[in-house]
Amino acid sequence: MLTVVLALLAALANAAASVLQRRAAADEPESGTGLRQALRWLGHVLRRPHWVAGAGMLALSTVLQAAALGVGSLALVQPLMAAELLFTLAVGSLVFHRRPDLRTWLAFVALAAGLSLFLTAAAPTSGRSMAIPGHWWPAGAALLAVVASLVAASRTVRGAPRAALLGLASAVSFSATAALLKEVTGLIPDGPVAVLSTWPLYATAVVGVIAFLLLQAAFRAGTLAASQPALTLGDALTSVALGWALFGEQINLGARVVPELIGIALMGAGSVGLARAPSVGGGWDQARARDDSGSGSGARHQVSRPP
Repeated sequence: MLTVVLALLAALANAAASVLQRRAAADEPESGTGLRQALRWLGHVLRRPHWVAGAGMLALSTVLQAAALGVGSLALVQPLMAAELLFTLAVGSLVFHRRPDLRTWLAFVALAAGLSLFLTAAAPTSGRSMAIPGHWWPAGAALLAVVASLVAASRTVRGAPRAALLGLASAVSFSATAALLKEVTGLIPDGPVAVLSTWPLYATAVVGVIAFLLLQAAFRAGTLAASQPALTLGDALTSVALGWALFGEQINLGARVVPELIGIALMGAGSVGLARAPSVGGGWDQARARDDSGSGSGARHQVSRPP
């Protein structure tokens, strides 16, 4: 129960961080796709109060996530954070002063319900407190290849597809960060010298920064409706794989494959529904930004009202 509570609180903090930082990103005009323009954009957005508040919530989420990983398995903690999908809509509705459309709600619910069904049927078991010796290097190489491929693919598209690809790259990176964080918590019983004198702590910091930068790029590329499902579901499913490959965590198969497949089908249906939802076009999480820009015209106030 403690693992579930901590993971859900981490999911809520993560959702708040995503919404607040997307709020800051939505206020910044598009400045091109080059590295120089991206760095200039990042420099501007870092000074916005919404972004700073989001960074604080992200730090809180990391602390809660580390506590959950200290008492529970990677394959349980990370998928539980799929509740972030629904938290994102709830918090976003308050921050942007506009409700997402019904199709978006239904798509997000299908995604969350599908993942919940999959995890309930799979019932991930607890594994080792630290990774199996020798398994980190091949896992790290595979993760690096996946992230590099997603980033390369994102450069060929724009808008919602780009945001989704960058969100997925960020998800894989955050999952790797969580696995490294679990490795660090496994070293804590050996004392501070063991934690500070080995590589996992520093690898966690480096991979965490990469995940953070990819997340900011996803927010810059498109709406939360495009990036958040890829971010949340990618993190959850990658964590199940890493839990199995690194920590010996297992999932149930056999007769339980049927509800697992139904859960996957629900996730697919939710993804399709979300791709066709009006919110992906930018109407939901840019409404408040438009409302704050320019001079006081009546049209801006109409934009910020719920449909």
